[in-house]
Amino acid sequence: MPATQYGILVVEDDFRIADIHKTFIEQSDAFHVVGMARNGSEAKALMAEHADNIHLILLDAYLPDVEGLELLWAIRRDYVHVDIVMVTAAREVDTIGEALRCGVFDYLIKPIEASRMHQTLMRFQREREALANQNEMNQDELDQVLARLMPDASPRTPVGSLPKGIDRLTLRSVIDALTISSLPLTAMQVSKAMGASRSTARRYLEFLVAEQSVAAELGYGDVGRPERRYRLLERGREWMDTL
Repeated sequence: MPATQYGILVVEDDFRIADIHKTFIEQSDAFHVVGMARNGSEAKALMAEHADNIHLILLDAYLPDVEGLELLWAIRRDYVHVDIVMVTAAREVDTIGEALRCGVFDYLIKPIEASRMHQTLMRFQREREALANQNEMNQDELDQVLARLMPDASPRTPVGSLPKGIDRLTLRSVIDALTISSLPLTAMQVSKAMGASRSTARRYLEFLVAEQSVAAELGYGDVGRPERRYRLLERGREWMDTL
């Protein structure tokens, strides 16, 4: 278990989506769900009761008893120690801009993938630990903490340098499959093209997504279920000269 556990309040009126978020959160030992609220009133009651144990709130912009981002501003005013991540279907630029001006830690547009949620939580953990372990910071140290606000801040593996568990030939096969196809491919389609298991194909595809070499998009299969489809980006083509 990690030395510090961070408590999260999930504010979401759709219990199915709330349960999905809870599953994503509990995949990390560093986080646990303190409570789940279906509306603004429940969120305020849980905050009043558990404020000391809540470090992060996952907040939907659309709640049945709240106008717009009213709850966001109220939480920011009354609980300055808490960070807030908007997890919502709201795509309007005005809403996004207002949330950013209110100082949200991140803004995630539904439907959320587990990998994107994990990325946000790991950033949150790194920043909290960095701030907790020092009394003062110089500019370089502060820039590292604020790296999420800067373009191209995500650490990436130098092209041609592979981490443990990523085989050069297998990676080449994955990129070949994406290069040949004119359309984005699912992990199953890539696995068939390269003659490997779906889990292997997905692991390599997610590595390339993390390296910003492949884009992951949600599409719908024959039975109407959402599928993750992968499309090669320009940086992915750069790998070809090194493999």
